[in-house]
Amino acid sequence: MDGFSTIVRFFQEGGLFMYFILLLFAVGLAIAIERFIYLTAARSKSRKTWDNLVPLIQQGNFDQASEIVSKSKASIAHMLAYGLARIRERAQHRDEIETAMEEGLMEVIPRLEKRTHYLATLANIATLMGLLGTIIGLIQAFTAVASADPSQKADLLSSSISVAMNTTAFGLMAAIPLLLMHAFLTTKTTELVDSFEMAAVKFLNLITNKNSNAG
Repeated sequence: MDGFSTIVRFFQEGGLFMYFILLLFAVGLAIAIERFIYLTAARSKSRKTWDNLVPLIQQGNFDQASEIVSKSKASIAHMLAYGLARIRERAQHRDEIETAMEEGLMEVIPRLEKRTHYLATLANIATLMGLLGTIIGLIQAFTAVASADPSQKADLLSSSISVAMNTTAFGLMAAIPLLLMHAFLTTKTTELVDSFEMAAVKFLNLITNKNSNAG
């Protein structure tokens, strides 16, 4: 109970800027949770779709493979759909299929990276909000001390500065987790994009091997 009271007093003494910082942190946390769920689902769906496609591609059953990717909502399906469309158009060159899949991947990447960059922005704003709150608090403290009794100035100034620093501390407490979440999600997104690029290479190799065997 004492710990909770300390937190409440810390928050209340920080002033109005504490509420803005808390709002920034809440928005950032909501974005991080939504992005984590989206990226995890995208990875799971893409893996399942890829596992279903590999046997069909090895068999040269491109019509059924195209049907699967057209119905799938997986991110990787959108990329592979471009490659399969070029194959069904009788594209013979590997470069043509690769270029088509690169186009599909370029459309997928913005969806994976969506809103993640806001976390870094919110972290920076939270830090600046904390500093601004502290500066305003210090201005108010020195203004109050100027008209105070000389014997009380030292105690009043030290307590006022301590309260003013609350916003900086809280701004950093909000910014650090937001930056960590940004780094984590950025890494997770990069790994997912790399897995799509690897899948594209495997897809092209399967097509090339199939054509070589047919030849």
